[in-house]
Amino acid sequence: MKTSLSAVWDRLRNTPGSRWMWIGIGAGILFIGLAGGAWAWWTQSPPDARWQAVDRMIERAHGPVPTITTDELAERLQRPDSERPVLLDARSPEEYAVSHIAGAHLYDPNNPDTALLDTLSSDQPIAVYCSVGHRSADVVARLQERGFTRAVNVRGSIFMWANEGREVVRNGEAVAAVHPYDTMWGRLLDEPLRADAPAPYSSGK
Repeated sequence: MKTSLSAVWDRLRNTPGSRWMWIGIGAGILFIGLAGGAWAWWTQSPPDARWQAVDRMIERAHGPVPTITTDELAERLQRPDSERPVLLDARSPEEYAVSHIAGAHLYDPNNPDTALLDTLSSDQPIAVYCSVGHRSADVVARLQERGFTRAVNVRGSIFMWANEGREVVRNGEAVAAVHPYDTMWGRLLDEPLRADAPAPYSSGK
């Protein structure tokens, strides 16, 4: 005689230890649903809404870290040497190799080379960027703990900088390519700039 589905369900539900199994399954289904909804929002929402969400996430994670805009960074990089900030790129060597802002020093937060910092005074202006501003905010917080009073985070970082049409370089040459970090965060970077195989930049376009 065939066992009905309801009987199978009752047997599974009443098996010792099965309660935790079903709680786990339910939690997994809920997580998948929430993750799917979050991904749908992230991919379909306008860029301004996504950037606002990033700003809130950074502030929750790192507190009120001193921040400048990409416009302010561009202006400060044109100042005389005594007031021009030292520019730190808080990404991985692989990301930096694809492209970076001209004059930036690689400062990998997972393996930081502090030799440069040892040559700077505590009141030296320092501007730090990464992909969107999350890793660089953490670096700024650590720099402040170390006594660098004029360290600032760059809001939007290299993604926003490149989206605005500002120059990024590789081996000293301008390119139209930025490492997208991953599929999710890469959504904040204009699609033509997302680099798998970086293409040479053409100033005529």
